[in-house]
Amino acid sequence: MRINRTIFREYDIRGIYEKDLKGDLPYFIGKAFGTYIKRKDMKSVCVGGDNRLTTNEIKEELIKGLVDTGCEVRDIGIVPTPVLYFSVHFFNFDSGIMVTASHNPPNFNGFKMVVGKSSLYGKEIQKIADLIENEDFEKGNGKVEKNNVEDNYINFMVERFKFNKKLKVGIDTGNGTTGPLVEKIFKKIGIEFIGLYIESDGNFPNHLPDPVVPENLKDLIEAVKKYNLDCGFGFDGDGDRLAVIDENGEILWGDKLMIIYSKDILSKNKGAKIIFDVKCSKSLEEEIEKLGGIPIMWKTGHSLIENKLHLEKAPIAGELSGHLYFADEYFGYDDAIYSCLRLLRILDKENKKISEFFEGVRKYYSTPEIRIEVPDDRKFEIVENVKKFYSDKYKINDIDGVKVYYPYGWALLRASNTQPALVVRIEGETEEILNKIEEEFLMIIEKYK
Repeated sequence: MRINRTIFREYDIRGIYEKDLKGDLPYFIGKAFGTYIKRKDMKSVCVGGDNRLTTNEIKEELIKGLVDTGCEVRDIGIVPTPVLYFSVHFFNFDSGIMVTASHNPPNFNGFKMVVGKSSLYGKEIQKIADLIENEDFEKGNGKVEKNNVEDNYINFMVERFKFNKKLKVGIDTGNGTTGPLVEKIFKKIGIEFIGLYIESDGNFPNHLPDPVVPENLKDLIEAVKKYNLDCGFGFDGDGDRLAVIDENGEILWGDKLMIIYSKDILSKNKGAKIIFDVKCSKSLEEEIEKLGGIPIMWKTGHSLIENKLHLEKAPIAGELSGHLYFADEYFGYDDAIYSCLRLLRILDKENKKISEFFEGVRKYYSTPEIRIEVPDDRKFEIVENVKKFYSDKYKINDIDGVKVYYPYGWALLRASNTQPALVVRIEGETEEILNKIEEEFLMIIEKYK
């Protein structure tokens, strides 16, 4: 069977519904995944989906494919991705599949997969594609049951988080899947909040639920300032990424949040390893060392960072994009709801405003994440050409794309694993140095683009 293999990406399957996922491909993905786990002597699969308009149709076809290989399917309905992960751990399912395209536009959809307690990525995702191409499927008569796991997830959070102070926060879930669930948890715990776009609507009528884009956070920033809130939380479409707005309306990306979490965790766990991705600021690495931790820089990508967290037995890992993984007191996957509650617990305990956590932290100047649209079949070639250009000019790191260490700053270029795009991030010790590096680096990329 011929398929478009470009949608089988590094750590998920993702494409445009009309072009890539319409028709019987979701059914065959179900058959391939069912075959994959059956050959590992597994058979139970937990299945969830986000609130995209195409999700229910895709999920039904996926489940048919799983059942036709003999799998026992538990359909947990429309839930945030972390609730799917939670269900796999809490109820001890063999595996799980989430139908979601995270923060992508409404015409996208896809699949995130869990086998055992780990996310599927890399060559293992390519094996799913191989099974479909070769039409190499197990046969069987499985079954499907529907389950509501929301109450289990809510109770888990409510039991673990109690606050002494009356914190007042803003939340913007961008009409993604997370809004109604966050609302219920915050009300049960007693957190006072201003909610923006918390209604679930797969058309995303107000802005895309992608908190890594500053434009998508402007209404939340305005709310924090207008209502004098302690902070604001921006969630992505399926609830596994978080951006935070401090009390002054400043955006705190994942690396800044990791500084706060690292201080808390290293205060009780000296010498622990802390994992972060290649896009994070040098200030995070410096603070981890200052606090007695061991900083480990790793590849960007939710499955890659999650795997590294478990491999290194680290209590926490994080990415600039707001994926935050707690193995400390939790299961070791990215959950924006849990991450925001951990931050509120620190605020409750420390009696500090968020901005005060960065006193004494060296300030660097950096660009936001810059995305340059290029075709999927060209992005890795462009990265390789830029790497060759710089390899004899400056020290480079190529664990993920190419990170060029200029005097007094650095510049990163990597291929996005979820979109037809290049991702750029640049940092300098002063604004002048940042601008100089940015001008040169973007010019070199343009040359090869």
